[in-house]
Amino acid sequence: MEQVLHNLVSNPINWVLGVIVLYLAFAASSTEKNAAASVPAAKHPEIIELKNFTPKELSEFDGRKSKRIYLCVKGRVYDVTSGASFYGPEGMYGNFAGRDASRGLAKDSFDEEMVQGLDLPIDELTDLSESEVDTLNNWASFFHNKYTHVGYLVNA
Repeated sequence: MEQVLHNLVSNPINWVLGVIVLYLAFAASSTEKNAAASVPAAKHPEIIELKNFTPKELSEFDGRKSKRIYLCVKGRVYDVTSGASFYGPEGMYGNFAGRDASRGLAKDSFDEEMVQGLDLPIDELTDLSESEVDTLNNWASFFHNKYTHVGYLVNA
């Protein structure tokens, strides 16, 4: 055994190989540390707890009383704050902010009569034509794909 150890230590090629192995081991451990440090920590998506809103509660999220802007389509409440230029107080769809926009969207109308009064039951939309239902379903799909669903509209 002593002879083998003496041959390993006395051979210059073994010294060179030993230095190369040590260098590679150090470089590999250093690269792993740097790679781990440069990778940003995974960000967990925001957890949304769905809430039930009465028409009066929903009306608080109109961009005036609150900075948040919510609107309802087919019973689902969406946070449309990122689209404030459309749904905010001065936006083209501003009268739908904080309200159930279903009837107005189905009928392609922005008239005030298209939104149900706050003290009335939720509009069941039973009188919509087939074409209006299709239009409303297209809008519902749009909101579902673009905005965060935050709750449901319920009667008081």
